[in-house]
Amino acid sequence: MSTTLTPRIGARVLLLDAHDRVLLIHACDPHDRGHDWWELPGGGLDEGEEPVDAARREVAEETGIVLPALGRKLWIRESRFHYKGRNHHRIDHVFLARATDMAPKVALKPTENEKAGLIERRWWSAAELRECTDKLLPAQLPTLLDDLLTGVLSTTPLRLVD
Repeated sequence: MSTTLTPRIGARVLLLDAHDRVLLIHACDPHDRGHDWWELPGGGLDEGEEPVDAARREVAEETGIVLPALGRKLWIRESRFHYKGRNHHRIDHVFLARATDMAPKVALKPTENEKAGLIERRWWSAAELRECTDKLLPAQLPTLLDDLLTGVLSTTPLRLVD
């Protein structure tokens, strides 16, 4: 059996509101409800889709929030994980966005997989993230958010591997 997986390319958004709170989605593995985490909204690219377009589409599908534009790419995160009984390899492009209007503008379009694993959505302050003991994806999200908000995060996209 080969352990080499072709990575799935995805796009996510670090979405901040007017109070610099970040939107995270609490999800779990439907095959292992004890395995749960908080992650940025996003998902895989469709055939021929660019990461920036996928990021905007995924935010709309998962939250109903329509983002007219995205900010800069913050990081590219490569991860390997076990989900629904299988090993996965992902490379996610993560973009910054600020939402001035958090009211859903379009109907949510969760996939069956998202419906099965969604627990809740929540806006988190930087202080709340630093206190969080739940699993965060990426694990260094509190530091990354602090660095972004204080202006010390690199303007060149970071490479994260976990």
